[in-house]
This record gives sequence, structure tokens and C-alpha cells, in this order.
Amino acid sequence: MSESYITRGSTIAARVLNGEMIVMNSADSTFFTLNEVATVIFQAADGRTPLREIVRTRVCEQFEIDPERAQADAEHFVAELSRHGILFVSDQPLTSEAAP
Repeated sequence: MSESYITRGSTIAARVLNGEMIVMNSADSTFFTLNEVATVIFQAADGRTPLREIVRTRVCEQFEIDPERAQADAEHFVAELSRHGILFVSDQPLTSEAAP
């Protein structure tokens, strides 16, 4: 199984408001409100840490959730936000020069 690496898009704005992460893609005005788990994943999206490691070391350690379920939910979340240009997914680590 190949690893997935995620990074935040360059055309987004994100703020925490009343304990929730609000994210908008300024290119198309797509707007999302992230729950606590999604916020942890979003904030950890550095392009260098594999998604599986983010789920294992951050999500599963902070929240009582089954690792397999957490991984499946994370993959679904990442796919949804990547369709809107908020997150980018790669099968290779992304450096700041290589990030979209």
C-alpha cells in the first residue's frame, strides 16, 4: 500500500472560530467548517508526514476511535477537500518547492 502525503492549498484562508476551523478556497469561494478530528488532520497537513502517521499519532491518540475507521474517514475527508483544492495529495513527500 502506498503512502499518501497531504498539504494545504496555497489559495486558502483558514481560521479557528468558536473552536471550529473555518476554511475557504479563495479561488472558488468553497467554504468548509471542520470538526475537531478534521481540524487535527488539516493542521498536520505538512506535505512530509504520511496521512497514515497523522491518523495513528494524532487522531487516534487524541480521540477514542478505531484506527481502521479513523483511516477510512481521514481518506474520505482528504479526498473531499482535495476535490476543492483545499488539500493536495501526493504519493511522495512534498517539499515547499514541490507543493502546488
